[in-house]
Amino acid sequence: MATTVDGNTTTALQEVTQSSKEAITSLDQSIVDQVQPLINRLYASEYGKYFAETLWGIPLGNWVAAILSLLLIFLFRKLLTKWVLNFLLHLSKKTETRLDDLIIAELKRPIRFLFVIIGFDVFFKLLFLSRNDYVELLLSSMLIVDFYWVFYAFTPAIQRALYNYSRQNEQLTLELSNFIVRIVRSLIILLGLISLLYNFGINVTAFVASLGLVGMALALAAKDTAANLFGSIALMLDRSIRVGEWVKVNGVEGIVEDIGMRTTKIRTFEKSFVVVPNSIVANSNIENFSRRGIRRIKMVIGLTYETPADAIQKIVYEIQSMLRSHPGIAHDQTLLVRFDRFDDSSLGIFVYTFTNTSDWARYLEIRESINLKIMEIVRSNGSDFAFPSQSIYVEKLPGTPDTLGTEPAISKRS
Repeated sequence: MATTVDGNTTTALQEVTQSSKEAITSLDQSIVDQVQPLINRLYASEYGKYFAETLWGIPLGNWVAAILSLLLIFLFRKLLTKWVLNFLLHLSKKTETRLDDLIIAELKRPIRFLFVIIGFDVFFKLLFLSRNDYVELLLSSMLIVDFYWVFYAFTPAIQRALYNYSRQNEQLTLELSNFIVRIVRSLIILLGLISLLYNFGINVTAFVASLGLVGMALALAAKDTAANLFGSIALMLDRSIRVGEWVKVNGVEGIVEDIGMRTTKIRTFEKSFVVVPNSIVANSNIENFSRRGIRRIKMVIGLTYETPADAIQKIVYEIQSMLRSHPGIAHDQTLLVRFDRFDDSSLGIFVYTFTNTSDWARYLEIRESINLKIMEIVRSNGSDFAFPSQSIYVEKLPGTPDTLGTEPAISKRS
């Protein structure tokens, strides 16, 4: 069954190559049919005997004509390409989609390369070398490359179409659409290589089968690559991470820059570029900070021990009211403000709430606003913030006056 499929594929590739070659040959022959009569007139002129001299069995007149034709085609290929593209753009104006415009823009390089092939074909025809086996092999190989280059030029339009579809359908993520495009591009390149091998007379099926144990060894050596490939597929389908998200994977924290077929690329906050194999990403615990939507604020406000109880109650109440009315606080989440501890140097008020954004810059802005308002509340109620301090008491020593032992001698703050 596999042999039949391979045979059909080979036949199809040969037919496409042959039909394309015949089309170019007919175009080149028309150019040669116009140039060769001019060369013949040159041979019949009074200077014809000089141009009739041969170099490697080919008249100098044909050498000059072949080189000039090649140079002229190379010189005007950009202009010729522009004419072809303008004609295609004129046709594309009749359609409503802009994808065909993108395809035409990508076709510029393969069309320009097509004129290179035409130039060499005309060059060899004028030198009577068009029937040479090596020349035919060279031109057909160039034609195969250009043929698959045209198909490759369609992939940006496919990527744009998948991107537009992914914006309307959550089932298709941007990463999955990029992955599909990479697969399509890889298949085009693979088919192009197979076509080139067949063009050189190499039976790819027999060649792969002849590898035997070497092929098995290569397959075993590529098991990690296969694991990474399946890991990338799992990541795309699971949609656990996406490009641009802040994640922590296998101890690496940063912004996801790319999810490829083999690796995931993460830019850390120190601007280091870390590449993690997809097999590790798929089998690790992923902490996705971008998916939480909110960020926590947790702190303890330390007031001085001179603050009276009624002032503490008022401070707690005003902080609660300020947080409940603050536009940057997530009011549907837990909000706690309580006087909960007696620390060594302060009276601790516990504050626990959430901002309504996960963006770090916006979070810092909200937290700064809250801290300034808390400072105003504390100071407006006659209290202040405590700092670590120590009091040292000196006991009465033998033979010293009684006054030394009656009160603290030194108070030290640190």
